[in-house]
Amino acid sequence: MAALRHSSQNIIEKLKSILENEKIAVNGKLPPERTLAVELGVSRSALRKALMALENEGLIWRHVGRGTFLGPKPNTGQEGISSLHAMTNPSEIMEARLILEPRLAALAALRSSLQELSQMESYLQRSQEATKTSEFEIWDEQLHLAIAKATDNNILISLFLIIHKIRQSNVWGILKEASLNEERKKTYFQQHKDLVEALKDRDAQRAEKIMKEHLETIKKHILEIS
Repeated sequence: MAALRHSSQNIIEKLKSILENEKIAVNGKLPPERTLAVELGVSRSALRKALMALENEGLIWRHVGRGTFLGPKPNTGQEGISSLHAMTNPSEIMEARLILEPRLAALAALRSSLQELSQMESYLQRSQEATKTSEFEIWDEQLHLAIAKATDNNILISLFLIIHKIRQSNVWGILKEASLNEERKKTYFQQHKDLVEALKDRDAQRAEKIMKEHLETIKKHILEIS
């Protein structure tokens, strides 16, 4: 048993030496297992145990079908978003939207292209023509997303998408649908229409103000239900 542990440790040390000597960049791909096994003069099973030990140390990470890579496994952010679903609530979501989206609207007023403005008008028209709440919601979301993308700021767009992803939870959907009626749809449509007009006029201050008022209206309706 001691000899086996000693052999495994030797393989691990040799692997570490290869990683250092070949100067592989972080997230750079290691040679295939069969190549490493031949180079080290060990079996594939012994090599995999050593690779597992290095992975547990956070020195490498493996992806089935793609290979083995140097460094700790990248965080895709999905785990964090999933945990936020459980930790947050509609009030917090609306608070975050009120902080972010009015500023997005202000930036979009200054940066929207003519094509982007035309697309926003199309979403606005489709929301007015929607006969079902689910259809109205689709074009509502598309309009808000188009405004975020028009900022041309990848970090701000990513923040918007994180909040949007959290909003797709069942609880949020039930609350939003329960809070919507024909009168409120007309209110939201008019606010959206005024917002798009402000964007077309390149009036950042007015766009920010309208977006804030729009989100405050949604918050009031949502929290009445919850």
